[in-house]
Amino acid sequence: MIKILIVEDEIPVAESMIRGLTEAGYQVTHEPDGLMGLQKAYEATFDLIILDVILPRMNGIEISKKLHQMDGFETPVLFLTALGSADDIVEGLDTGADDYLVKPFNFKELLARIRALTRRKSANVGGNMLRLADLMMDLDAKKVIRAGEELKLTAREFSLLEFLMKNKNRVISRNDILEKVWDMNFDPGTNVVDVYVNYLRNKVDKKFDKRLIHTIVGMGYVMRED
Repeated sequence: MIKILIVEDEIPVAESMIRGLTEAGYQVTHEPDGLMGLQKAYEATFDLIILDVILPRMNGIEISKKLHQMDGFETPVLFLTALGSADDIVEGLDTGADDYLVKPFNFKELLARIRALTRRKSANVGGNMLRLADLMMDLDAKKVIRAGEELKLTAREFSLLEFLMKNKNRVISRNDILEKVWDMNFDPGTNVVDVYVNYLRNKVDKKFDKRLIHTIVGMGYVMRED
């Protein structure tokens, strides 16, 4: 059973999530306090941590920073925020978190995000290694190496890169990426794909000579050698 830790101080919001997620078959642990939530994350193993940004005693961004400083920490982190500003979202993602939802949110969308973050990738038919130029993905060890340097990716960035590499030399639309990586239908108002592609570019392409992630204006993205 998938175990989820919710750190949320708004009790009605927390109770609604606990009820819905329990009915959906998840095992849920709840903490309304930031420090207690961090302690719970240290003490037990979870498949996903859902963090509110504004919490008593320690906010979600600080919790995420501390968790991602732990050796071997790989648990996906989903932020809940009522702030909705680009700066707050970027600050959260910069801590190593994998995704975010702006409150109030639709419960079906929450479920879709949870499925995407906890989904186990099926074995690649051609083996468990993906390669393009000097970039290599080890799907078993969950490692990405470029030019001999290991790249540190979040779970969401890893899933996005895996999808792009499995479809290398093929132009992928934002709609396809949302459906396959986020389990979401196309929303013309969301720029989450563009945000994550930019994060991925900063890690995969920025300091290397060859660009591998390309934008095809009006169509989407493609991974290929120049």
